[in-house]
Amino acid sequence: MATAYAGDNDATGALPSVSALLRAFRSTTPPPGDHPVLEVARELVRCHELRRHAYREAQAPKASSARVAGASRLVDHIDRDRTRLIECIDVWVADNIAHREGASLHTETLGAVIDRMAGKWVAAHHALGLPASNYPADELPASTPDGEAHLHWVRLAELADGYKDLITDIAEHRRRLPVF
Repeated sequence: MATAYAGDNDATGALPSVSALLRAFRSTTPPPGDHPVLEVARELVRCHELRRHAYREAQAPKASSARVAGASRLVDHIDRDRTRLIECIDVWVADNIAHREGASLHTETLGAVIDRMAGKWVAAHHALGLPASNYPADELPASTPDGEAHLHWVRLAELADGYKDLITDIAEHRRRLPVF
Protein backbone atom coordinates (compact mmCIF):
# COMPACT_ATOMS: atom_id res chain seq x y z
CA MET A 1 0.00 0.00 0.00
CA ALA A 2 1.44 3.36 -1.02
CA THR A 3 1.94 5.99 1.64
CA ALA A 4 0.10 9.22 1.01
CA TYR A 5 2.13 12.12 2.35
CA ALA A 6 0.47 15.10 3.88
CA GLY A 7 0.25 17.08 0.67
CA ASP A 8 2.85 18.19 -1.83
CA ASN A 9 1.86 21.78 -2.22
CA ASP A 10 -1.77 21.40 -1.45
CA ALA A 11 -3.93 24.11 0.02
CA THR A 12 -5.00 24.15 3.66
CA GLY A 13 -5.23 21.03 5.77
CA ALA A 14 -2.14 19.30 4.43
CA LEU A 15 1.50 19.67 5.34
CA PRO A 16 3.98 20.41 2.54
CA SER A 17 6.25 17.57 1.47
CA VAL A 18 9.97 17.65 2.13
CA SER A 19 10.67 18.30 -1.56
CA ALA A 20 8.27 21.26 -1.58
CA LEU A 21 9.91 22.60 1.58
CA LEU A 22 13.42 22.36 0.12
CA ARG A 23 12.23 24.02 -3.11
CA ALA A 24 10.77 26.84 -1.02
CA PHE A 25 14.10 27.27 0.77
CA ARG A 26 15.81 27.62 -2.61
CA SER A 27 13.39 30.03 -4.25
CA THR A 28 13.25 33.75 -3.69
CA THR A 29 9.70 34.33 -4.92
CA PRO A 30 6.66 32.21 -4.09
CA PRO A 31 4.68 30.65 -6.91
CA PRO A 32 1.00 31.64 -7.14
CA GLY A 33 -1.11 29.77 -4.61
CA ASP A 34 1.90 28.71 -2.56
CA HIS A 35 1.24 26.85 0.69
CA PRO A 36 1.24 29.29 3.65
CA VAL A 37 3.83 27.21 5.52
CA LEU A 38 6.19 27.43 2.53
CA GLU A 39 5.87 31.21 2.40
CA VAL A 40 6.96 31.41 6.04
CA ALA A 41 9.73 28.83 5.50
CA ARG A 42 11.15 31.04 2.76
CA GLU A 43 11.23 33.95 5.22
CA LEU A 44 13.00 31.81 7.81
CA VAL A 45 15.80 31.15 5.32
CA ARG A 46 16.08 34.91 4.77
CA CYS A 47 16.33 35.43 8.54
CA HIS A 48 19.08 32.83 8.86
CA GLU A 49 20.97 34.48 5.99
CA LEU A 50 20.73 37.89 7.68
CA ARG A 51 21.74 36.39 11.01
CA ARG A 52 24.79 34.73 9.47
CA HIS A 53 25.80 38.02 7.84
CA ALA A 54 25.41 39.91 11.14
CA TYR A 55 27.64 37.40 12.95
CA ARG A 56 30.27 37.66 10.22
CA GLU A 57 30.22 41.46 10.52
CA ALA A 58 30.70 41.24 14.29
CA GLN A 59 33.56 38.75 13.93
CA ALA A 60 35.37 40.69 11.23
CA PRO A 61 38.99 41.55 12.00
CA LYS A 62 39.26 44.85 13.83
CA ALA A 63 35.47 45.17 14.22
CA SER A 64 34.78 48.11 16.51
CA SER A 65 32.78 47.68 19.69
CA ALA A 66 30.02 49.78 18.10
CA ARG A 67 29.95 47.42 15.12
CA VAL A 68 29.77 44.37 17.40
CA ALA A 69 26.99 45.99 19.47
CA GLY A 70 25.06 46.88 16.32
CA ALA A 71 25.38 43.33 15.03
CA SER A 72 24.20 41.99 18.38
CA ARG A 73 21.10 44.21 18.28
CA LEU A 74 20.45 43.09 14.70
CA VAL A 75 20.70 39.42 15.69
CA ASP A 76 18.22 40.07 18.53
CA HIS A 77 15.82 41.68 16.05
CA ILE A 78 16.24 38.80 13.58
CA ASP A 79 15.61 36.26 16.35
CA ARG A 80 12.39 38.08 17.29
CA ASP A 81 11.35 37.85 13.62
CA ARG A 82 12.19 34.13 13.60
CA THR A 83 10.10 33.60 16.73
CA ARG A 84 7.17 35.39 15.10
CA LEU A 85 7.53 33.29 11.92
CA ILE A 86 7.76 30.04 13.91
CA GLU A 87 4.57 31.04 15.71
CA CYS A 88 2.87 31.70 12.34
CA ILE A 89 3.59 28.11 11.30
CA ASP A 90 2.45 26.77 14.67
CA VAL A 91 -0.81 28.73 14.53
CA TRP A 92 -1.44 27.44 11.00
CA VAL A 93 -0.86 23.87 12.26
CA ALA A 94 -3.24 24.39 15.20
CA ASP A 95 -5.93 25.72 12.86
CA ASN A 96 -5.52 23.26 9.98
CA ILE A 97 -4.12 19.92 11.10
CA ALA A 98 -6.26 17.39 12.96
CA HIS A 99 -4.78 16.47 16.33
CA ARG A 100 -5.56 12.89 17.28
CA GLU A 101 -5.78 12.05 20.97
CA GLY A 102 -3.69 9.01 21.82
CA ALA A 103 -1.16 9.65 19.06
CA SER A 104 2.42 10.04 20.23
CA LEU A 105 3.31 13.69 20.88
CA HIS A 106 6.26 15.06 18.93
CA THR A 107 8.79 16.99 21.02
CA GLU A 108 8.96 20.10 18.81
CA THR A 109 6.44 22.24 17.02
CA LEU A 110 6.47 22.18 13.23
CA GLY A 111 7.67 25.78 13.22
CA ALA A 112 10.73 24.82 15.29
CA VAL A 113 11.48 21.87 12.98
CA ILE A 114 11.28 24.05 9.86
CA ASP A 115 13.39 26.77 11.50
CA ARG A 116 16.15 24.23 12.24
CA MET A 117 15.98 22.99 8.65
CA ALA A 118 16.18 26.55 7.33
CA GLY A 119 19.24 27.24 9.48
CA LYS A 120 20.96 24.08 8.32
CA TRP A 121 20.05 24.89 4.69
CA VAL A 122 21.88 28.21 5.00
CA ALA A 123 24.88 26.63 6.76
CA ALA A 124 25.15 23.84 4.16
CA HIS A 125 25.07 26.26 1.25
CA HIS A 126 27.60 28.59 2.81
CA ALA A 127 29.91 25.66 3.57
CA LEU A 128 30.09 25.15 -0.21
CA GLY A 129 30.48 28.87 -0.86
CA LEU A 130 26.98 29.07 -2.33
CA PRO A 131 24.20 31.52 -1.54
CA ALA A 132 21.16 29.93 0.11
CA SER A 133 18.73 31.37 -2.46
CA ASN A 134 18.55 31.41 -6.24
CA TYR A 135 21.31 33.19 -8.11
CA PRO A 136 22.27 32.91 -11.77
CA ALA A 137 24.67 30.00 -12.31
CA ASP A 138 27.37 32.25 -13.76
CA GLU A 139 27.51 34.24 -10.52
CA LEU A 140 28.15 31.22 -8.29
CA PRO A 141 31.65 30.86 -6.88
CA ALA A 142 33.61 27.69 -7.56
CA SER A 143 34.35 25.68 -4.44
CA THR A 144 35.69 22.33 -3.39
CA PRO A 145 33.66 20.56 -0.72
CA ASP A 146 35.49 19.73 2.50
CA GLY A 147 34.64 17.70 5.56
CA GLU A 148 32.68 20.55 7.14
CA ALA A 149 30.53 20.98 4.03
CA HIS A 150 29.88 17.25 3.93
CA LEU A 151 28.83 17.28 7.58
CA HIS A 152 26.37 20.15 7.01
CA TRP A 153 24.81 18.37 4.03
CA VAL A 154 24.54 15.09 5.94
CA ARG A 155 22.82 16.89 8.81
CA LEU A 156 20.45 18.65 6.40
CA ALA A 157 19.61 15.27 4.81
CA GLU A 158 18.94 13.82 8.28
CA LEU A 159 16.63 16.72 9.12
CA ALA A 160 14.84 16.27 5.77
CA ASP A 161 14.37 12.55 6.47
CA GLY A 162 13.08 13.34 9.94
CA TYR A 163 10.63 15.89 8.51
CA LYS A 164 9.38 13.36 5.95
CA ASP A 165 8.89 10.75 8.69
CA LEU A 166 7.11 13.31 10.87
CA ILE A 167 4.59 14.42 8.25
CA THR A 168 3.96 10.78 7.30
CA ASP A 169 3.29 9.89 10.95
CA ILE A 170 0.98 12.89 11.29
CA ALA A 171 -0.94 11.95 8.14
CA GLU A 172 -1.32 8.38 9.42
CA HIS A 173 -2.34 9.60 12.91
CA ARG A 174 0.60 7.97 14.69
CA ARG A 175 2.03 11.29 15.85
CA ARG A 176 0.67 14.69 16.76
CA LEU A 177 2.31 18.08 17.02
CA PRO A 178 2.37 20.19 20.16
CA VAL A 179 -0.15 23.01 20.08
CA PHE A 180 0.53 26.07 22.20
